[in-house]
Amino acid sequence: MSRTLPDFPWDSLAPDAAIARAHPDGIVDLSVGTPVDPVSDFVRAALAGPAAAEPGYPTTHGPASLREAIAGALRRRFGVVTDPAAVLPTIGSKELVAWLPTLLGLGAGDLVVIPELAYPTYEVGARLAGAEWVRADSTVALGPRRPRLVWLNSPSNPTGRVLPAAHLRKVVDWARERGAVVASDECYLSLAGGTDAVSVLHPDVCGGSAEGLLAVHSMSKSSNLAGYRAGFVTGEPALVASLLEVRKHAGMMVPRPVQAAMQAAASDDTHVAEQAAVYARRRAVLWPALEAAGLTIEHSEAGLYLWATAGRPSRLTVRDLATQGVLVAPGDFYGPAGARHVRVALTASDERIASAAARLRRA
Repeated sequence: MSRTLPDFPWDSLAPDAAIARAHPDGIVDLSVGTPVDPVSDFVRAALAGPAAAEPGYPTTHGPASLREAIAGALRRRFGVVTDPAAVLPTIGSKELVAWLPTLLGLGAGDLVVIPELAYPTYEVGARLAGAEWVRADSTVALGPRRPRLVWLNSPSNPTGRVLPAAHLRKVVDWARERGAVVASDECYLSLAGGTDAVSVLHPDVCGGSAEGLLAVHSMSKSSNLAGYRAGFVTGEPALVASLLEVRKHAGMMVPRPVQAAMQAAASDDTHVAEQAAVYARRRAVLWPALEAAGLTIEHSEAGLYLWATAGRPSRLTVRDLATQGVLVAPGDFYGPAGARHVRVALTASDERIASAAARLRRA
């Protein structure tokens, strides 16, 4: 498969963004899942603390205290037990997603399975490695083809769909039978609310063994650290060790002050719960407003987005909403199956969400 990359999807929204910005009450940009809420004071203090004065290089693996804090957070928040030595900080989660096939040694002739509706970077990662990819339900029978890597994403971007433990276990068993690595993108797991979303490393899914499994996490959504580029991966110790070795050679290191901020964020659960409550409140405002405007919401059980359709091509819906000053992302960004849907992010201030809801109700 060619390494030629597709155009960056959001660049195509420029005309619609211009229309939305012209609205008398200004634009409500719900097209990108970028946090707008403040970083907690104690996290900012850690960023500017003693680590900021250290002149030397950070370690790729991070200090033991950081890895122990992350392992503790996984245990408290998600019921996952992982060896701190098998925790590896990453420069945000998107970087790891994009380079994972390459870091695992995939190349020409290797196959990556991505969800039918998927974050575009899964495909980009396969392209960068020169591998092939297929959009499919992860349990699909591929005949004689044996994938090397299978991506999972629950809660999903873009749909907010939650895959229950039984489904995830089925995928894990299927992949293990074929010798494939399962990488689970779990950056929205902290926004699961009262759903049955679980990590791929939960005992109900993995049977108590991390064999062949990687869980990718981000602090962008849970702690508003998108600007810090704070993420991590954990899972089978041997797999994580192999990623660490390559990343050492490549100089893929999280800055030491960011590592300190990550440790602070991982050590506190209160701010994570508070942020999840903020998004739940915005969801409750926006969902009925979209329905009042004639859209149907599908899935959207958890995560950061509402997956909506007006029963027509997504670009027409994007343009219609832009005339009301509300900018959303077309579903075709995430695969052909999204051609009649739009993704609506909850990442705007309470005031902007209320403004959007008012406009939609008048539509």
